Amino acid sequence: MASDSELGEFLRSSRSHLSPADAGLSVSGAARRVAGLRREEVAELAGVSVDYYARLEQGRERSPSPQVLEALSRALRLDVDARGHLYRVAGVGPTLGSDAQRATVHPSLLALLDRFSDSAAYVLGPAFDVLATNAPAAALLAPFVPETNMTRILFTHPLARTIYPEWTLMSGATVHALRLNAGLFPSDGSISNLVAELSATSLDFRELWNDGSVGGLARAFKVFHHPDAGRVELSYQTFEVKDAPGQQLLVGSPEPGSASEKAISSLSARTS
Repeated sequence: MASDSELGEFLRSSRSHLSPADAGLSVSGAARRVAGLRREEVAELAGVSVDYYARLEQGRERSPSPQVLEALSRALRLDVDARGHLYRVAGVGPTLGSDAQRATVHPSLLALLDRFSDSAAYVLGPAFDVLATNAPAAALLAPFVPETNMTRILFTHPLARTIYPEWTLMSGATVHALRLNAGLFPSDGSISNLVAELSATSLDFRELWNDGSVGGLARAFKVFHHPDAGRVELSYQTFEVKDAPGQQLLVGSPEPGSASEKAISSLSARTS
């Protein structure tokens, strides 16, 4: 179960990101002293008392019911990922416990990776360690060797902002997904240790982490400026590995007949 402070922090963060207009509230012209919604506004939207909601944020109320959490999810306009995170940090609903198998990629999945011969495919662990790659993915990530953690690459590697021209968008999505995994796997030391490390060494990471937002790795369009292949554009899909909770398969495909497809083919040939 997550700490009481984690629930309060997530509630405060969520209301700070939601404007009265987005929540369907009318406001006067008077200046507001807080960003986003006030406590009393969230309480009104959720149908709970202001005192009760304040106790939730302060960690003095420790057992919100599923009905209250559902009402808060609606009041704060939480999406599916954020709603699930709220339930987990409140200790309601199942979390996925520690499992040593999350670090081991099944042979059948390794075989599947190689079938994506025209795409960059790789498997990530809960802290976004790269657990396995096919040839195109290995070639794309070669400039970062020996580092194999995608979060650490983004925030500490000197080439990250050059190779990923859309670094701001990518880094935000990665941190939000890491926070989601931290809720799913609260006992996973690889996540907590990484968060502690990067919070101490990277101001950019610390600011994004303290933002409190969550979101899963979704369909995405990524651009690489690879030192050997030039500009490579890939459309990514993410798949959960059901028999190894915490692992995710990412497949980045170029447009057929494009320069990116030729670049992927050329990079793969160099590593074969």
